[in-house]
Amino acid sequence: MKQTYRDEWRVMVTLKPRRPADLGLTGLDDLAEFVAPSGPLTVAVLPRRLGKLSAGMSVSDDMISRDTEGDYRRRCEDIARELRHRPQVDGVTVRCTETHTCSHCRLRWEVLTADEAADPANCQDEHSVEGEPVCCTAAIVEFRAERGIPAIAEGGAA
Repeated sequence: MKQTYRDEWRVMVTLKPRRPADLGLTGLDDLAEFVAPSGPLTVAVLPRRLGKLSAGMSVSDDMISRDTEGDYRRRCEDIARELRHRPQVDGVTVRCTETHTCSHCRLRWEVLTADEAADPANCQDEHSVEGEPVCCTAAIVEFRAERGIPAIAEGGAA
């Protein structure tokens, strides 16, 4: 069935700078004036790799953690918690990229939409329904068995 992988963890921070120091521009008060941006400024803060041990020394994340996804999520939540206490921070969210694949064929996970399921040209047979995988026969067989839907009819496209 569908497998979900999460990677590219990041903390999205929205800043509302009110003075140069909010952007790390210190020591300029006597020399310059500051014009704040017209809208908020959003930046991504990336967590340090789990496998980065020291300068120039690193190992695979899998060698460090049995729960890589959870450890990156927790690391990002720690970063977010720390950033929320800063006066120039207007908002913080933890994000990642999700990839869905089929556990049988390893192709990208795709399913029939309601409109596609209503069009016989997109269906395996008359029992095809919204949410049915379209990547491989093994995924369709598993999907139907879990839901009590009749197996693919003989002569159905696969």
